[in-house]
Amino acid sequence: MRFYVNVDHVATVREARRTVEPDPVEAARACLTAGADGITVHLREDRRHIHDDDVRRIAEFARGQLNLELASAPDIIALAKELQPHQVTFVPERREEITTEGGLDLNAMDREFGAAVRHLQLDGIRISLFIDPDPAIIDAAARFGVAAVELHTGEYANAWPDAAEPLQRLEAAAEHAQQRGLAVHAGHGLTYKNVTSVAAIPAVEELNIGHSVVSRSIMIGMPNAVRDMKGLIDAVRVDRNRTAP
Repeated sequence: MRFYVNVDHVATVREARRTVEPDPVEAARACLTAGADGITVHLREDRRHIHDDDVRRIAEFARGQLNLELASAPDIIALAKELQPHQVTFVPERREEITTEGGLDLNAMDREFGAAVRHLQLDGIRISLFIDPDPAIIDAAARFGVAAVELHTGEYANAWPDAAEPLQRLEAAAEHAQQRGLAVHAGHGLTYKNVTSVAAIPAVEELNIGHSVVSRSIMIGMPNAVRDMKGLIDAVRVDRNRTAP
């Protein structure tokens, strides 16, 4: 089970004052030092938090551990091709949203989107698609020939602790994706309180968590916040391995 920390909201605090601190690049470095498996950043078209220079500086020391979230904007695709991160995750974007809400509508994707996926695949970049936990959408993702899907866990997170049905949908979707040959990631709204049920899904191999970690880091520091979350995830991983057939 890999644990990637999204440091976007470190940049959100920086942008509140249009200054140079806190630095999301140093936060990323602290996360890796504390045991995170990788770093996720979302370079939005409006550059509301993460900037191009942030991505460039993170790539200098974490290219092989960098998950770059993006829409299919030509300038951002060009940056991804230049920097060659380990993974690119395509996500939907709406200017009016506070954070990414809902997965990609793959049925509405045009030729430009397909071309962007293929261009990055030809460069050897691992591609993941951020989607809702729906079997039909998973089937559409498989037709793009990508390596992975990230299941949107927002419905589960919003319903927690009364989240039995959304959790069942996540479990079924993860199993379906695995059967289609896709690696399964998960993220959105996961916290220290609700993460373990998602981490326990056998098919899930990567979690992307940001806001909750950054929030806790304000109180106890980034290294401790990362270690606390990693401890919860690792405990579930050990239990999964112990009970696996």
